[in-house]
Amino acid sequence: MSARHARPATAADLPRLIETIGLAFADDPVWGPAFSTATHRPDRAAPIWRIWIEGALRYPWVSMTDEAEAVAIWIPPGGTELSAEQEAAFARVAAEMLGPAGATYLEELMARFAAAHPHDEPHYYLSLLGTHPAHRGQGIGMGLLTDNLAQIDREGRPAYLESSNPANNHRYERLGFVPHGDFSLPDNGPVVTTMWRPARTRTAL
Repeated sequence: MSARHARPATAADLPRLIETIGLAFADDPVWGPAFSTATHRPDRAAPIWRIWIEGALRYPWVSMTDEAEAVAIWIPPGGTELSAEQEAAFARVAAEMLGPAGATYLEELMARFAAAHPHDEPHYYLSLLGTHPAHRGQGIGMGLLTDNLAQIDREGRPAYLESSNPANNHRYERLGFVPHGDFSLPDNGPVVTTMWRPARTRTAL
C-alpha cells in the first residue's frame, strides 16, 4: 500500500482523523456544499466530523495509514453510524454551525442517504474514505481500501458504499464494487451512486 502501513485508529488519533476527513471532503460535490452552507467555511465543520468519527470509533473498523494520510471509516454488520446520544448531539451541533437552513438541508441529505441504504444482507458499510490533500494522487486511499477489503474478504462479507464524487466510481469498480443504484440530492443537487461489492468466498480469493 504505497509503502504505508494500515492500522486501526483509536481515540488518540481523533485530531488527525478529523483533519484528514475534513480537508478531504471540503471540496466534495456533496459534503463540501452541505457543510459550508450558511458559514461558507468548510473548516468550521470540524465539530460535526468529530461526532461522526467518534460514532464510528465505537467499533474497531476505523482504519488509517501511519500518519492519517488516508482514513477509511467503516461500520460493521449490525452497527450504526451514531448512538442515540450522538444523533442528538449531531443535530444540535449542525444547527449551531450551519444555521437553521443549513441544518435542515443536512437533515434531508442524510435522510436520502439512509433511504437508499440496503438492508437485505448484513454488510460492511464504508461511510467515509478520504485522503489528505497533501497526499493525493499517490494511490494511498485506494491502497488503504484494498487492505480493508482483504480483511472483509476473509470474513466472506459483502461491502457497500455511496460514491459522492463520480470521478471515483471507476476506482471502486476496479476493486470489485458495482453500481447498485443512485439518488439525487435536494435542490437539484448532484447524484450519488450507491455501490455494492458481493461477498468473496474463500475459493474465489
